[in-house]
Parts: sequence; structure tokens; C-alpha cells
Amino acid sequence: VRIFRGDLTGEEFGLPGDAYRALVDTTDSLIHCAASLNRKSEKQCLNVNLRGTLEVIQLARRAQDRHGLRRYSHVSTVAVAGKRKDELVGEDHAIDWERSDYDPYARTKKFCEHMANRWLPEVPKTIFRPSIVLGDSRRRETSQFDMVQAVAFLARLPVLPLRPHDRIDIVPANYVGKAVVTIHQKDAPAHGIYHLSSGRGSETYVEITDAIAKAGGMRRPLFWPWIGRPFSRAVNWTANRRGALGHAASLMKVFWPYLDWNTVFDNSRVVAELGEAPAKFSTYAAGLLKFSRENHFRYPAKPWPGNSSAARTAVGRASA
Repeated sequence: VRIFRGDLTGEEFGLPGDAYRALVDTTDSLIHCAASLNRKSEKQCLNVNLRGTLEVIQLARRAQDRHGLRRYSHVSTVAVAGKRKDELVGEDHAIDWERSDYDPYARTKKFCEHMANRWLPEVPKTIFRPSIVLGDSRRRETSQFDMVQAVAFLARLPVLPLRPHDRIDIVPANYVGKAVVTIHQKDAPAHGIYHLSSGRGSETYVEITDAIAKAGGMRRPLFWPWIGRPFSRAVNWTANRRGALGHAASLMKVFWPYLDWNTVFDNSRVVAELGEAPAKFSTYAAGLLKFSRENHFRYPAKPWPGNSSAARTAVGRASA
């Protein structure tokens, strides 16, 4: 394994000429999964998602012209489907250029797919579109807390401004990772686009909240969907305030459209490829929320060992 340490948004990743040429010469497949998830910043999304994807596509183009490329896999998002309501969306009909987008993230990711299809027409391609990736179904630890904080905020409310039987399409990270790695390595995947989602198996809000309440010994919330508009206005106002409440509200403001759209994404293709469906969020949500709250929504990372005699001894033993 050789690691090339570069900048996604730099020309030729900011690598020296000989290093970039070596990268082109030794690349026979690509998985492009780097992106800015900052849904509030158009600048971030343009720089990282569009400029970064352009550099990766140029690498793929040069590798293809030099010696051929086995596969280009691009991790996108179901958000490319734009503004939806009460729908089941299939892969081949998700993108509609006449439809508005929820945010800069969705808009730039949609255009990234377009660039890959236009500039790598003869390269075997796989587009992966994850839905809401939240936690790992095998363990409660996580290092990505933005959406978790939004869910934790809602879980503590006695009244939710949501329709109880609306579904939310949540998929665990371990299922997404397994799908990308497995399908990328296949010589001939059955399809060119895969929704990495819960699809028809997506749970309703009442199913998820019942599971969280039961596991945590809490009271089940009431559902009052008619307060959705006042709730949204209150969130928008609070998002401009400082402190923990303002931060939670700013996250809720970003994710609210995806909580309110009651849209799921058909996952029959990936289930057929892997031979298994993703774990349901209700089976691991309580542990994920407990870990996140206990650690104040920060991963309890330990500092790298210092230049101590104990660290040197450990390194010496490992080398021996």
C-alpha cells in the first residue's frame, strides 16, 4: 500500500509531478467517497464536491487513457432526488433536473454524478447513493454526531411535530461500507446505480420512538403534526442564538426537510447483490444515543502516545 498525501481541491491534488504520475500509473480502479457534508455552506460544497470530484475524474480519465480503468465507483446521495413528498423513489428515476434541491450539498452531488457520466462514458461506473447514514448496527460507538444530535433533540421532546406513520430512510454505516466494497470488486455488477438505503423496510417515527422509549425507560412522545410550521419557525429563530440550544436548532434547521419529506428509496438492487437487508434503526438507536449523550456528542479519542519511555518500550516490543 502506498499513500499519496494530497489536497482534494488542489490541481493534481497538489502532488509533485513524479508522485502524480506514479498515482496515475498504479491506479486501476477508484472509489470516490470524499465530500463536504456541510449542507449550509455553498462555498464548501462547491470547492470540495465540485472541484474535488473534477480532480478525481481527471485522475480516472488519465488512468483510463494510459492503461485502462477497471471501475470508477462514486459515492453520491439519495438527496440528488431533490424535493419530494410521500414517495418511493427508484434509482433510474431519482434525478429530475426540473425539480428543486433542498440545499447546496444535494445540488452539487447531483452535478457530480452528471460529470462522471459525461466525462467517463466508456469506463465501467457504479454510483452509490446512501440515504441517512446513522451509526453502526454492530456497536454503539460513532464519530459522526450531527444527525445524531438532531435525533437526540427530537427524542427528548414530549410532543413531536411529525406524522407518526411517516417513514424515515436510515441505514447503518457498516451496511453502506460493505455494499460499496463488495459491489466495487465485482467484475459485472447487475446495475450501474444502487440506493444504499432501507427502502420499503424503512421504519415509521412511531416505531422508532417506541423502541427508544422502551429501551431508555422514557415516556412515548405525542405526535402533533399540525404544529409543524410553528415548530419550523421556532427552530429557524433559535438557530441564530448562541449556546447548546442554538447549535441543536441549527442542526435541526438543516435536517428538517429530510425529516418531513416521508420519502424512501428502493433498495431491492443492493439487497439482491448482498443477499441481506440493512439492520433496522430501532434495533440499535438506543445504544447509539446513549453513547453519544454520555460522551457529550464527542468521540472520546485518546491522545497519541508521547515520547515517553513506556511508549518507546511498546514500540520496541512491537518491532521485535
